[in-house]
Amino acid sequence: MDYTATGRDAMDAEAEAIRVAAARLGGEFAQAVELLHRHQGKVIVTGLGKSGLVAQKLAAILCSTGTPAVFLHPVDALHGDVGIYAEGDPTLVLSKSGTTGELLRLVPVLREFSSPLIGIIGNPASALAKHMDVVLDASIRAEADPHNLAPTASTAVATALGDALALAVMQARKLTPEDFSRRHPAGQLGRNLKVTVREVMHTGEEVAWTQPEASMRSVIIAMNQHRLGAACVLGAGGKLEGVVTDGDLRRALQDHEDIRPVCVRDVMTFHPVTISPEATIREALRTMEDRPSQISVLPVVEDGKCLGLVRLHDLYQTDLV
Repeated sequence: MDYTATGRDAMDAEAEAIRVAAARLGGEFAQAVELLHRHQGKVIVTGLGKSGLVAQKLAAILCSTGTPAVFLHPVDALHGDVGIYAEGDPTLVLSKSGTTGELLRLVPVLREFSSPLIGIIGNPASALAKHMDVVLDASIRAEADPHNLAPTASTAVATALGDALALAVMQARKLTPEDFSRRHPAGQLGRNLKVTVREVMHTGEEVAWTQPEASMRSVIIAMNQHRLGAACVLGAGGKLEGVVTDGDLRRALQDHEDIRPVCVRDVMTFHPVTISPEATIREALRTMEDRPSQISVLPVVEDGKCLGLVRLHDLYQTDLV
């Protein structure tokens, strides 16, 4: 059996289902965004089974993008947990079939709290959909599995619709990267947005420094002693003239039978890409990775003077959280 083909077919089926759902988006989506944007309190998200798992993820993405949200299990809701509601809190209701009994029994209870109901529902003609104020159509032609049974394409579409809704509300709320950082104080996301290059860069005796007229032997020794993957080539007043990378050294050894007459100027990279010490880790990662050929080390320059180096490895360390 070709398991790779099976996996690829499943992913293609889910991607196609999401593409079709995206093409259906219209006025009801904008209506849902405006409803959530106007509300100043929290949003309740509910669903059962696999839809409940998608609902939990949606509550989490709403919280992280500026909309306070909580997941409410529909069974628990019917046994006292509707006490979490404040008057007018909107509810996002997720269901593939639109016939889930627990959700149907919950609807009149939510109406008592004047809760606007937004449905992400796989059957927009279902009984549950008819009770919604806004319905986002999450229907699919078929699941990704060959028997059309396992919730795969349906959960992918529901997840994508939830993400789209959360991001559109985030745009309406004008959430900034700084706002996002406040909601992610730990882990790599928060670190990328808050920690600056100055906090992780290498300076002083940690760095291999050299001059344009220095010998290749001297720069090889310096780079061997300071294993950062590059040496900074300085001119007058500490101005950065260029860098010598490990790759430059390999190319020099390949191109020259005898490197003794070769100097740093002959092999260095002139006008290298640089970064400010006040740039965030996120900005440094973009500078190093969002390019046709990634770079693994950046000179750090301020007011024309080279202060040191920062490596891609340094940006992914997680000890500064």
